[in-house]
Amino acid sequence: MESSGAQSCPATCLAFSRTRKGLVLIGEIVLCALTLVCFGASRTGYVGLAVVELVFAALVLLAWSCRLPQRMQLLHWGWSDFTRCVIGAVLFLIISLIVIISHNNGAGIAGGVFGLLAGILLGYDAYITFPLRQGHTAAPTESPEGA
Repeated sequence: MESSGAQSCPATCLAFSRTRKGLVLIGEIVLCALTLVCFGASRTGYVGLAVVELVFAALVLLAWSCRLPQRMQLLHWGWSDFTRCVIGAVLFLIISLIVIISHNNGAGIAGGVFGLLAGILLGYDAYITFPLRQGHTAAPTESPEGA
């Protein structure tokens, strides 16, 4: 045990996975994996989107779990995650609709449905991650002399 009060890495990861953001990221990983399996079984050719989003969601989950945004201030993590979510949501919705409309096999349709759910979840993640939605305190408008 550490006497400084800092949590160990597994404890920090477990604590983050119980937050709303952690649960959403875990849901994205699961839906991307299901979409990947279904798109792979149907041989649609849209596997790349599911793989990229799966990897990005896993990296973001790992970064937030290890409290990397507090340690590395160089990158604006809120806008980066928001951009990832918006691009993923739009692409998943478009690709899933194309697959559902054009394919008639069961695996392709199941992949399209899982892709639609992943797109909706990514849209929700973008909504809860939107940096301007986070509460900021206003800067004081008075002069330092108090006049």
